[in-house]
Amino acid sequence: MPGLRDIPGVRLTTGYRRSWLSRDLVAGVVLSTLLVPQGMAYAELAGLPPITGLYTSIMCLLGYALLGPSRVLVLGPDSSLGPMIAAAVLPLAAGDVDRAVGLASMLALLVAAIMVLGAVGRLGFIADLLSQPTMTGYMNGLALTILVGQLPKLFGFSVEGEGLLREISGFVRGMWNGDLVGAAAVVGIGGIVVVLALQRWTPKAPAVLIMVVLAIAATTLFGLQDHGVDVVGVLPSGFPPPTLPDVRLADLGPLAAAAAGIALVSLADTISTASSFAARTGQEIDGDKEMFGIGAANLAAGLFQGFPVSTSGSRTAVAERAGARTQLAGVVGAALITVMIVALPGLFRNLPQPALAAVVICASLSLADIAGTRRLWRQSRPEFSVSIAAFLGVALLGVLPGIAVAVVLSILNVFRRTWRPFETQLGEVPGKEGYHSLTTHPTAQVLPGLVLFRFDAPLFFANAKTFRDDIARLAAATPPPRWIVVAAEPIIDVDVTAADLLDDLVDDLEEVGVDLVFAELHEPVRRKLERLALGRGVDPARFYPTIGAAVAAFRTETGADWVRPAD
Repeated sequence: MPGLRDIPGVRLTTGYRRSWLSRDLVAGVVLSTLLVPQGMAYAELAGLPPITGLYTSIMCLLGYALLGPSRVLVLGPDSSLGPMIAAAVLPLAAGDVDRAVGLASMLALLVAAIMVLGAVGRLGFIADLLSQPTMTGYMNGLALTILVGQLPKLFGFSVEGEGLLREISGFVRGMWNGDLVGAAAVVGIGGIVVVLALQRWTPKAPAVLIMVVLAIAATTLFGLQDHGVDVVGVLPSGFPPPTLPDVRLADLGPLAAAAAGIALVSLADTISTASSFAARTGQEIDGDKEMFGIGAANLAAGLFQGFPVSTSGSRTAVAERAGARTQLAGVVGAALITVMIVALPGLFRNLPQPALAAVVICASLSLADIAGTRRLWRQSRPEFSVSIAAFLGVALLGVLPGIAVAVVLSILNVFRRTWRPFETQLGEVPGKEGYHSLTTHPTAQVLPGLVLFRFDAPLFFANAKTFRDDIARLAAATPPPRWIVVAAEPIIDVDVTAADLLDDLVDDLEEVGVDLVFAELHEPVRRKLERLALGRGVDPARFYPTIGAAVAAFRTETGADWVRPAD
């Protein structure tokens, strides 16, 4: 039974080294300067008050520090989840801010429940449901959606309507009608320029913090509020008590569906980020433990008026560059944010809303992977098409339907690969060991009367007819072969449909004098074939342990020798 020492936070405390303390303290201070503006900006991206972003940042850092397995991973409000939260919460809240906060907190609790149950059920592999091309398209669509949604705020006005096309139309109409606030546009565009320039030329500098400080200073010195620039205002002081959100029973269904999508994106993001940082330190990644850690972070956030969270690669990189050694850095950051809320609630009262929009837009630009999309175009047109379909799903249908489209496309892409797998004939290349594809080596030698055929997929109902047709085509050659040897190592499974079809295929081939032979067939698959159907139609002697053994048997039986295909 797991004991108290098995809790990651407790285990870290007992094994903590004094030499780590100064680095973790410094990293915590640096981290807090990034978490505050981003937390407020991503809260507004989710359609929630800025203060909820700070509550969320504090509690998820503490929750993950106690139960999360990674030493340096930083969780918090995330730009990729903001639109998903807004899409789930805002239609149900119908303009009621308090109700929106309660719904978002319940959403976090549902995400926590999904993660914990998934960890108990050892479902960490579910992160693999989103392939890289699909994830690239999804993130590109999300980046465009976030960018367009923040443009009105960047220029000092708001628009009505949901969906990318309506938001673009509303923004263009607002600009045409003169709704633009000049001072707001200067602050917003200037903020983007400052952040991007600092990230480009001084990547170690806290670009977001510097921009926020400059924006507050400009608002205070020039009285930008009098020129129509909206500001954050004084944040509520104090810290909320732990509460269970009060939501309607009818809301749980839509929230649960959204929570499933958020959990999938959060898990995929966390696993990829954790893997990249763990590779640098030699740590091992356990998807199930990460699910539990994410669940703990969301549970803590949901109980304190927070919303769903995910891992941030940028914040984790900042913590690592600042010297973080353990999750104590996150605890220090959470403590500093708490002190700010309790003692200095007016610190950000003059922070202009266009500056927060600039923070979100810069984050959206980091989500987009244009270079990766171009690489897909060069390397694989089918994968590129999947990526574009995922992009269009998010952009045209919305964020929540878009994640469903992304998952379906990933699954269909796997199905496509097994439905129409790579298949080839093999031959012998002088000077090379083994047997090689005639497609790659068209001058490889073959044995007259023998066809070596490789089918790179499991045999199941969707591709069994393809396999049968390929074998029938090979058997119909002139002159017909005497043996068709299936290089069966890639055939790792077979279902009833395929077994029955193979049984009929063996009978059909024997009628025309062609033997179907299997080489390198995995023993469990062979036993399954014999149990299902094929054992009735194939002599056990026609199963060979290697392709070489099958070739040797054919040469012994026929006396054939290797020739070039042209001969």
